[in-house]
Amino acid sequence: MQIDTSETLEPGGKLGSSRRGGGLLGSERIDLLQAIDQVGSISQAAKRVDLSYKTAWDAVDAMNNLADKPLLISATGDHYGGGSYLTQHGRDIVRMYRLLESGYQQLLMQMQAQVEGFDQLNQLLKAITWKTSARNQFRGSVKSVRAGGVTADVVLDIGDGLDICATVTNEAVEDLRLAPGREAVALIKASFILLALDEQIRVSACNRLAGVVTAVISGGVNSEAKVQLAGGRVLTAIVTRDALEQLDLAEGTPCCALVDSSHVLIAVND
Repeated sequence: MQIDTSETLEPGGKLGSSRRGGGLLGSERIDLLQAIDQVGSISQAAKRVDLSYKTAWDAVDAMNNLADKPLLISATGDHYGGGSYLTQHGRDIVRMYRLLESGYQQLLMQMQAQVEGFDQLNQLLKAITWKTSARNQFRGSVKSVRAGGVTADVVLDIGDGLDICATVTNEAVEDLRLAPGREAVALIKASFILLALDEQIRVSACNRLAGVVTAVISGGVNSEAKVQLAGGRVLTAIVTRDALEQLDLAEGTPCCALVDSSHVLIAVND
């Protein structure tokens, strides 16, 4: 994966806020609230900000659930074209967010002018500040999206010739705005990874990542194996002690990590 620096880079940070229990507000949700205030309808506002009807409703429910006071009141029958409007608290939130957003963008522009390589650093900082239980996190860009009837195969280019395929719902593709070139992170739990000595083994898993075992940490029931992939990336797998002995895994052993595409999660942070 390469970052195109042939054109002038602009600050790309986005402002977000949260309450205990989950994310509350981001630029997309503020845009939705503002559109609802302008047109008086969730369905019409969803079209204006390019969201599906269901996604907009889910966002409204989530915001009202997480806010200390209701941000929006939906009149009876809005699902069938009725009206909706922001509370005064909702309007205050939109106004304060826009003020903070303006100041935040000015700060980013100042940092860009003063810090060499700021854009690349900013992207890295956003990626490494994720908090997740998944041991394996690989940053890259969407290479392709192949949609089916219910799910889609999303291929993420993580650099050095390595691709990771994830099977996600079509709704997730829309919600995360997954499209070629979109930066994203692949998350894989260590327990979802199978290790094999033969890279040509015939299995249904579409992700085959060749590497070399760099460390094995034995446990009472399960053991942890670290596999170095191309580009110095390290993948962590949890295997049973029996599997460890049968495969005779040790430091320096070439192996292949197998991951089913349904066990890969895709995340974005904007």
